[in-house]
Formats: sequence, structure tokens, C-alpha cells
Amino acid sequence: MSDIAGFRADILKSLAQPTRLKIIEFLRDGERCVCEIFPAIGEEQSNTSRHLNLMMAAGVLSRRKDGLKIYYAIKYPEILEIVETVTRIVKQEIAGRHELLKAV
Repeated sequence: MSDIAGFRADILKSLAQPTRLKIIEFLRDGERCVCEIFPAIGEEQSNTSRHLNLMMAAGVLSRRKDGLKIYYAIKYPEILEIVETVTRIVKQEIAGRHELLKAV
């Protein structure tokens, strides 16, 4: 059971970073070449590759090579559901804090 908990934590940790969330959003519409990813998210290629490899290792992304190009995609559509759920929670939290500030 603890192995499953660790694996779940690895997946969540692989999403819990702003650059990685940018990558997930960029891959939302499908597979993209790494040569498209790093300019689109405004990061250096080496930094982007490090994040891509981490998400690959966690099972969040899939990768394929076509000649010299490497393509990445979101491995499971449920990853997008996780991100959307967190976005809804953030919006609710912001709205709640806004109401609290208005009451002060």
C-alpha cells in the first residue's frame, strides 16, 4: 500500500511546479515537439528537458522519437482533469478570500 502512496505522490509532485503546469497546458491539445515546447513556455531548452524527463519518469507524459525530433504528449487524459480540479479549487479559494477582504 505504501508503494502506491509513493507513486501517487510522485505523480502529484511532477505536476506541482509552475513550469511543468505550463508544459501540461501547452500539451493540452496534443503531442508537440520539444522544439515547440520550450519557446512556447518561455524557458530554456535544458530546463524544459529536465522537467519533461521528470514528468516522463512519473508516468505523466509519453515520448516518441521521429528522426531527430522528440515529441511529448500527456499520457493519460485524467492528468488534465486533475489540473482542472485544482484550477476550480483555486478560483473558489480566491473568491472566498475576496469576500473575506470585502468584509474587513
